[in-house]
Amino acid sequence: MGPLDLLNHLLNFMAPAAWVACVLGLLARFFIRKTPVAQSLQAQVAINFAVCLAVLVLGLLVFGRDGKMVTYAAMVVLGATSQWVMLRAWR
Repeated sequence: MGPLDLLNHLLNFMAPAAWVACVLGLLARFFIRKTPVAQSLQAQVAINFAVCLAVLVLGLLVFGRDGKMVTYAAMVVLGATSQWVMLRAWR
């Protein structure tokens, strides 16, 4: 595998985490209006991306392959939980 192929595989592995992180950050602005935003949109997306990427890596290590629906479901749940914690929505 050449370096461009490796880069392509890594970017495609990280793409779901980036998409979910961006969607969570943007949708939180529309649906949770009464709480003040704890961080900027860029900080929220970066934190959500790190959480989602960690879940994808953990799913790859546990299941031995990429693309399991359980991993994607866990990524969405933990990403939404991190967004909920950042916005302090429990108050």
